Amino acid sequence: MTTLTHRSRRLEAAGGGKQQQQEEEGTGWRDSLEDEGEKGDCKDLRLTLMEEVLLLGLKDKEGYTSFWNDCISSGLRGCILIELALRGRVQLEPQTMRKKRLLDRKVLFRSDAPTGDVLLDEALKHIKVTEPAESVQSWIELLTGETWNPLKLHYQIRNVRERLAKNLVEKGILTTEKQNFLLFDMTTHPVTNTTEKQRLVKRIQDGLLDRWVNDPQRLDRRLLALIVLASAADVLENAFASLVDERYETAVTRSRELLDCDPEAEACKPGALEMIWAVMAAFNKA
Repeated sequence: MTTLTHRSRRLEAAGGGKQQQQEEEGTGWRDSLEDEGEKGDCKDLRLTLMEEVLLLGLKDKEGYTSFWNDCISSGLRGCILIELALRGRVQLEPQTMRKKRLLDRKVLFRSDAPTGDVLLDEALKHIKVTEPAESVQSWIELLTGETWNPLKLHYQIRNVRERLAKNLVEKGILTTEKQNFLLFDMTTHPVTNTTEKQRLVKRIQDGLLDRWVNDPQRLDRRLLALIVLASAADVLENAFASLVDERYETAVTRSRELLDCDPEAEACKPGALEMIWAVMAAFNKA
């Protein structure tokens, strides 16, 4: 997994049975937001893990991610897999004698109930029709387009950052501008709703500082996933930039403790969401 970079670099640089199932999954989605202490906020804005990670990576005034960041694309694809698992649409195949390791087990389709998000539904459609099933690491590579098999290039989900940015524009968090970079024009998305980004940053800071539980299994699932994915996308340290030195060092140390956990061991513990640890294992291996 991509490790935390030096602070100086970061400173430079978020039908009865089927109907019942959909209701249960929808309830779980709302409950997970409320568990994070955002019960009042979720009525207005519900950000996906992809949107949160992109928001963390965007420079507020400039409206684009760091040109030096070559990890965010694969990190966003990891977000898609975990988001689908959190919503009950996919899961890892059960552990067997021959397939004990997380990266050996395939991603299995569970439900094609619409998620309400175009990117998630597009990825879910690919997972549903793919035979034989693919592993977590393979799906990250396929969805990113990093495959040597030309017959599987159609799995690539294109323009993910731009599509996510448009979602955030629609939610009133970003705006759209055109900037000239000498030889070319580029569409940028500066942050207009700084309150929402500050709320996202504070949630990460509180999880690693004031509300630290020192046990991944007691950490809220969405917060755990966000920390893992933000690190994989090389944007986690952006959440620490506003901290004073002592709290900054504490947040970095605790995040490293969390990211240094053994995914195989953590995935076997009761109540663990295996997909989070499988995605972490995939980035550790990369």
